[in-house]
Amino acid sequence: MVEKVGVLIVGAGPTGLGAATRLQQHGHKDWLLIDAAPEAGGLACTDVTPEGFLFDMGGHVIFSHWNYFDELLDTALGSGPDAWNTLQRVSYVWIRDRWVAYPFQNNISALPKEDQIKCLSGLVEAKVTNAIAQGRPKNFDEWICRVMGPGIADLFMRPYNFKVWAIPTNLMQCNWLGERVATVDVDRAITNVINNKEDAGWGPNAVFRFPTSGGTGAIWKGVAKLLPEEHQRYGQKVVSIDKDAKLVTLENGHQYQYGALVSTIPLDLTLTWLGKEEWAKGLQHSSSHIIGIGIRGECPHGTKCWLYFPESNCPFYRCTVFSNYAKLNCPADDAKLPTLCLGDGSAPASSEPKEGPYWSLMFEVSESNYKPVNQENVTLGGTAGTWSDVVRDTLIGAINTQLMKAGDEVVSLYHRRIEHGYPTPSLGRDEVLEKALPWLQQFGIWSRGRFGSYKYEVANQDHSLMLGVECVDNILYGTKELTLAYPDIVNAKKNSELLYLKK
Repeated sequence: MVEKVGVLIVGAGPTGLGAATRLQQHGHKDWLLIDAAPEAGGLACTDVTPEGFLFDMGGHVIFSHWNYFDELLDTALGSGPDAWNTLQRVSYVWIRDRWVAYPFQNNISALPKEDQIKCLSGLVEAKVTNAIAQGRPKNFDEWICRVMGPGIADLFMRPYNFKVWAIPTNLMQCNWLGERVATVDVDRAITNVINNKEDAGWGPNAVFRFPTSGGTGAIWKGVAKLLPEEHQRYGQKVVSIDKDAKLVTLENGHQYQYGALVSTIPLDLTLTWLGKEEWAKGLQHSSSHIIGIGIRGECPHGTKCWLYFPESNCPFYRCTVFSNYAKLNCPADDAKLPTLCLGDGSAPASSEPKEGPYWSLMFEVSESNYKPVNQENVTLGGTAGTWSDVVRDTLIGAINTQLMKAGDEVVSLYHRRIEHGYPTPSLGRDEVLEKALPWLQQFGIWSRGRFGSYKYEVANQDHSLMLGVECVDNILYGTKELTLAYPDIVNAKKNSELLYLKK
């Protein structure tokens, strides 16, 4: 059976929901949103463990460059403290057996004296080098050296970014940086060292909000509920696209013939389907492991939010103290849960269920870079069962970095692998995008979203939603897609012109 639809949207993550919202807003009736998952959310979904712990698919927080985004989310979830927690970002780097405030490059005063000297002398060297340099940096590594010098590069920037991206920094471009990476004020850095001052709070997400219940996934379920049910279908996995016939085929054999296709399918996969393997090979991504640990007791980490780990004593590059985002990310304090294992993986003295309180940690591990921690394997005791190396090594790493203690009671373990975790800003990415995206549009295919358009610099939740909104305006009216074309412009200020709610 072939079903005809004017605008077919594949993927019910933020981009697909943004597109559907905009079509509905314009009064367009002939559209359909499909997704392989059983519900909306995409990479911004939230899972719940059998014990009642919530874990997002990564360190998602809500901050915004658009009033449109804010208004839509408030319409979907409500506004005010009943719907949202507003939090200060309290972020640190664990390095040299201590916490150093983020951004690292502004807080080298917390390092041992020997490292302070290397970092400061490197900053001075970088300032001189950058002053006489010809042209823009050729890659991310050259940018790091010009801005921060060899001291910070070797101590933090190179090892940390390799853990995140799974490729060396000299194989990455630097056009994506923008607001993503803090630069360095050399005078300020020197002053901070002399005064032994902590200098935190940098960045567009220094203050962020998070749902009081349901995790990040609750946001996108709420947005989906604003849309007509008859225009949404779930459990529908796309297996092929015929660009000439404008046909999408599902795993169950059903086909949709579209006038326009908004696809959030990873661009490398789409290009491979359509016979452009050489273009697809020019796009790189890393896979992500999300590991969640639920623990009995009071959280020992104060108001810390998300934490960075550049060293080799743990497999993860980032950890979120997820229980600090919302009380309901954990079970109720009086919920009785058995201890699965202790923090070091050993069997507990008793597995008798008992009450909380509870707290939780959520870890992110890049698969391409993942290597087992250089210690003996840990066999999880008690009723924890058999878990993969990455989960066992995360437990070891959590103890190595003082996130947990060996005797902590682990009551929940969670693990999910995401094939497309990060779209890598590789050296060849832009050349592929400049060819592939216009080529697809010739056949009525708008490939958009975190992996649909492969631009990490516009891959947060607000960006992703607006990619869908602007894509629909382009389809219907030929309007320029500013977020896709001009990331630096949209990231430079708050957009108050485009609104979801009529004034």
